[in-house]
Amino acid sequence: MAVLTRIVSCTNFVVATSALAFQVGVLYPWHKQLDEDFEKLRTEHLRVLKAIGERPADSTVQHHEHRGGWDLSWLKMRQ
Repeated sequence: MAVLTRIVSCTNFVVATSALAFQVGVLYPWHKQLDEDFEKLRTEHLRVLKAIGERPADSTVQHHEHRGGWDLSWLKMRQ
């Protein structure tokens, strides 16, 4: 029984370490790249709106640092 417990503990450690390594090595850099790409897209979107003379919606695209996400409420279709 003690051997089984030891095997399960070691397996748990290996899985958890692998998951953490994947998050740090793959997902975090990808997240940073997506943030940069979204910022470029936002800038381009606002530039195009300005070029065609339209005003951005009241809730323009804003990055909320405290939430760590994007406010995409402006994407909702107006009725």
